[in-house]
This record gives sequence, structure tokens and C-alpha cells, in this order.
Amino acid sequence: MTDIAKAGTFKLGDRTVKRLGYGAMQLAGPGVFGPPKDRQAAIAVLREAVARGVDHIDTSDFYGPHVTNQIIREALHPYPDDLVIVTKIGAKRGPDASWNKAFSAAELTSAVHDNLRNLGVEALDVVNLRLMFDVHGPAEGPIEEPLSVLAELQKQGLVRHVGLSNATANQVAEGRKITDIVCLQNQYNLAHREDDALIDDLAAAGTAYVPFFPLGGFSPLQSTALSDVAAKLGATPMQVALAWLLRRAPNILLIPGTSSVGHLRENLAAAELELSEETMRALDQIAAEKSA
Repeated sequence: MTDIAKAGTFKLGDRTVKRLGYGAMQLAGPGVFGPPKDRQAAIAVLREAVARGVDHIDTSDFYGPHVTNQIIREALHPYPDDLVIVTKIGAKRGPDASWNKAFSAAELTSAVHDNLRNLGVEALDVVNLRLMFDVHGPAEGPIEEPLSVLAELQKQGLVRHVGLSNATANQVAEGRKITDIVCLQNQYNLAHREDDALIDDLAAAGTAYVPFFPLGGFSPLQSTALSDVAAKLGATPMQVALAWLLRRAPNILLIPGTSSVGHLRENLAAAELELSEETMRALDQIAAEKSA
């Protein structure tokens, strides 16, 4: 069995977690909406992840909505003492499966209580405020008002730690004036590297960076260079992409998602994949070629 501890650990709030975690988004139905085709298969993936040492699960009550958190509770409650569950608020789903901003004090407070109820916990380990100034990527906009709501819920003891998602460096700086920001969750992978400088700044500050879509998301990474490296190493392209992220910076925590036990095991095996400096240089060219 893969020893995911070989990927190392990093601080997330006041807890130390293994750097290879699990993202639960794909446990909902198509388009992250409605129930999964096979609920028992979703439960099996969660239990397998924890059995293999995963101690960091990323979720949100707007996945489904409600579906993913309810599955997590059914599969894992009462939770292992070392398990950190990170959720996010700031968006809601429309009846047409659209992703909509939910930034009012009432909406944010309701979202925290939805997460508490559906996960079956008295306090949430980490809550990321998901910024929605541009649904497709970070965009500047004021965050003091919504983040202050989340900070107040933190003071009430309903939230232990606060993070940001889909945020710019300016918003991280603004957020730190309101409360401690323990993590940033943005899109980042081999081909999308706009956050390179920000990752290094966060690493220097001891703040975790959690890339979503580490494998490209709904448009999986495709690169001849990636495929060539994978073939030489006897690994899958996705395993190499995850191993590259682990090598990229010590503060990167991975949450690759899947609804398949087989794919979960493949993803976790990236913890034991070693990349040479030469291999890292070859992989670094992928983003350069994409932007050329």
C-alpha cells in the first residue's frame, strides 16, 4: 500500500496534515449537481481514502447542494480524530445548476449552519470564503464585509480557521487585516501557473496553498511532454502532474478528486513518485509552451 506520508506534511491552521488529501466535489452528480449515480461507490471512495491515510478532505455544502456533505457524514461519522474537513461558502446553486454569488450576511451565516448540520459537527475545522467577482478565476473586489461575517462566526466558535478561495494577492493581504488566513485555494496546475509568485510568498509566511483542478479539472491536462515523462517513469500523466505539484513548493496541499476507488489509489501513489531536477525542468516548459 502506498505510504502517502512520503509526500510530507504541512500546517493547516493548528493541525498538521499529510500533503496528499482528497477533494469530494466529484461525489455529487453530473456537473456537481444532484445525487451521484452510485451512492455506495461514493461512500466506498471516502472510506478507502481515510483507510489509506488521508487526513484532509475538501468539500462544500453547495456541492450537490448538500449531497456531498451528507455522503461524507454517512461514510465517516464519527470522524477520526486526525481528520481535517475543509469546506467553503460564498456561492449557492440555482435550480438550473448555475453557480451564483451568496455574499450577504444571512447567506454566509446560513451556509455555515448548513455545513455544520450536514457534516454533523459542532464547529468547522476550516472555512474558505469562495470569492465570486469572476466565477472563472481570481478578480479584484472588496472582501471586508463578507469576510467580517465569517470572522464573527469564528469568534462564536462555529468556525475554527478561515481561508480564501479564488482570491488575488491583494485580497489575501486585505483578509489578513481581518483574521488569520490559514490557506488559499486557487486553480493551479502544470499548465496554469499564474499564482507562481503568490505561492512562494505564502510559503514564506507558512500559509498553505491548495490548488483546485490540480489535474486540469473538467479539461484534463494534455501534453506530449507530460506523457513522455510519465512513460519514462512508468507512471500515469496524472501521477506525474501531482508529483510535480508536491515538488513545486512545500506549502502545497493536494486535494485531487475522484469518484473511483481505482483512481483514488492511482492519485495517492503520486506520493512515492520521485522527479529529478531534469524532469522538473522538462515539466516546467509545459506552461511556457502554453503561453507562447
